Amino acid sequence: MSDFTTQFAREDGVAVTQYEQGDTVGFVADVGAGTEATADVVAGTAMVVVGDDQYEFDVPAGDATARVNNGVVTVEVVR
Repeated sequence: MSDFTTQFAREDGVAVTQYEQGDTVGFVADVGAGTEATADVVAGTAMVVVGDDQYEFDVPAGDATARVNNGVVTVEVVR
């Protein structure tokens, strides 16, 4: 289980998944529509803020992007 999955799995009601597709590794968490959330990746660390809680986890080396859309946090890394 990755740091990403471990951190979000502790939160009740948060569906999380990690996937690999070709050269892309993705991390996805559904924090709920209407929930205030932000996500960014800096120097190999993804930082996700959900309400008053902040989570950080390492991502694999590569071109990383992070976004939040309708309560779904997505971090993708193209290796």
